[in-house]
Amino acid sequence: MSDVLSGHFQGHLLELRRRVTIAFLAVVLASCGAYFFAEDISLFFIAPLFRASPELSHLVYTNLTEAFITYLKMSVLIGVIVSFPVVLYQCWMFMAPGLHAHEKRFALLVVFWATLLFVFGVFFAYGAVLPRALTYLMSFAGENLTAMPKLDSYLSFVARSGLAFGLAFEIPFLMVMAGKAGFVERRYFSRQRKYFYLAIIILSFLLAAGDLMSTLLLVLPLFVLYELGLVVMRIFSGKKRAADL
Repeated sequence: MSDVLSGHFQGHLLELRRRVTIAFLAVVLASCGAYFFAEDISLFFIAPLFRASPELSHLVYTNLTEAFITYLKMSVLIGVIVSFPVVLYQCWMFMAPGLHAHEKRFALLVVFWATLLFVFGVFFAYGAVLPRALTYLMSFAGENLTAMPKLDSYLSFVARSGLAFGLAFEIPFLMVMAGKAGFVERRYFSRQRKYFYLAIIILSFLLAAGDLMSTLLLVLPLFVLYELGLVVMRIFSGKKRAADL
């Protein structure tokens, strides 16, 4: 019996290693590709700052290796974003070995929608939240205070914000995945709704750098996505009950 359990556990470890290796290679390849376009990508990210503060014409770096390291870190973050569908698919397939064949095929559809939510979150941060947040943050500059944004700090801020918003928009997928894996039941999300709403408000406030309008722009869609997650979990639980009958 112990040999069977040991073999079963070892098989899970081998499967986990295979999935992690594939995900890691996807991130590495995407990061290497992004590095070749690092300068163009950085200009794309810097554009909202120049629009928020027209008198600002350039960024600065104060360390000889800062530009190189910044481009490298930015490339890795871009690699994570670009390879996100592959990473997501590997996570899903590792957590769903007990599903039926038609449910495994459904994984492709799940990955598609999860990726779409992630991309929408990133572009929502870049197009809707970031401009307002930058306008608010740059408004502190004046006669006694001069804004001199550093390349590393600014690009890290933008990249982290995009990544955070993209992950925040994954709420429905994470809820469904947690339910499918048996970690949490749908009733838990329903009963604890007010606490999750409070957590969403606090997270949105922090991500929006304290700007109330940007916080509102993030809170409302996250509330909708949370309720959407409950609806999708209800559909899945209904299918499961029907299959058990």
